[in-house]
Amino acid sequence: MSDPATVPSSDHIDLVNRDPTNIYHYLTVDFEEIFAEPDGTHSIDCVWTNSYKCFTCGKNLCYKILTLLCGIFVALCWGCEFAGIAFSHIWHYTPMYKACEINLGCFKKFYSTCIHCLCDPMCEACSLFFTAFKK
Repeated sequence: MSDPATVPSSDHIDLVNRDPTNIYHYLTVDFEEIFAEPDGTHSIDCVWTNSYKCFTCGKNLCYKILTLLCGIFVALCWGCEFAGIAFSHIWHYTPMYKACEINLGCFKKFYSTCIHCLCDPMCEACSLFFTAFKK
């Protein structure tokens, strides 16, 4: 987990740059990146400017209403989800992995001994057989 000193508190959250690690670089929803009119095919200027205003206003208003109604609850759900994941890894998966690692260590030694006992003599015999061939 993160060091508590590096986790931003509500006093240190950057309210201007809300995507400092550029997670959503692909999520472009500006008017200019959605709509375009090629040369020779232009609508009336007032239609274009009013379309821009309607798109931007509608997008911003809907986003703000959705985040107002759902944002806190969705953040709470995701916080609980990641807490559950952390809990599972800390208290279940890592100890289970360590237990398997310890138990399989004994099997690894046994298997290694068997392979060396069976394969080493055969490999040595084959190597002696092939050393008999000369140029």
